Amino acid sequence: MKIATFNINGVKARIEAVLDWLDEAQPDVALLQEIKSVDENFPREPFEDRGYNVETHGQKGFNGVAILAKLPLEDVTRGLPGDDGDEQARWIEATVVGARAVRLCGLYLPNGNPAPGPKYDYKLKWMERLKTRAQALLDAEEPAMMAGDFNVIPQAEDAANPKAWETDALYLPETRAAFRRILNLAITDAFRARMQGPGHNSFCDYQRNARERNDGIRIDHLLLTPQAADLLLQCRIDADVRDRAKPSDHVPVWVELDA
Repeated sequence: MKIATFNINGVKARIEAVLDWLDEAQPDVALLQEIKSVDENFPREPFEDRGYNVETHGQKGFNGVAILAKLPLEDVTRGLPGDDGDEQARWIEATVVGARAVRLCGLYLPNGNPAPGPKYDYKLKWMERLKTRAQALLDAEEPAMMAGDFNVIPQAEDAANPKAWETDALYLPETRAAFRRILNLAITDAFRARMQGPGHNSFCDYQRNARERNDGIRIDHLLLTPQAADLLLQCRIDADVRDRAKPSDHVPVWVELDA
């Protein structure tokens, strides 16, 4: 089962680029972030025509997440548990049924800038809720994955220029510590389980020729429970997608599971 995560930076602005990528990459499941569309306006038909079941959790003009799956989806839920008053569309999860059932959680973690401030407070509280959800997934002792744009640079090698990010909410010590607390539950960072070293970016800014200089950061992650990690075959960042027409500032990251 090939599962990809991709922050598309607006489904209406990038739909041709997303469809071209789907046609080429052929993921069984795609977890999308920043769809920037309410559910009723999401352009479902082009995806359904390609054999995908479509589930969305949208928001007008901001945020929004979606699951596209060529396999059956069961028990779809929306919203990260822990705060019934949180109206931001940043979390969707479902069980995808292939040779094995896998619980998939698609997420768009808050950016948190400017920090300090209320946006950063929201980010850290959201990450604490994420840790609680991760523990619940672990307690279920089933294959599960949390994947998406985490807006977290886990360590220095995940940034081409770490010093440039020292005061940014994506790289502050509190952010990285909150991310480590999730990993320390017994969660596997799929990419780092297969690839080490610097130079692997999932985001490059549109400005200052960042892509041409490979001046980016790795902030799009796929985190696996032990039962899912046991199924991990490979994990890749499709960096070349950034060089195509009307690209997102993110690129797809994908895993292949023996499922």
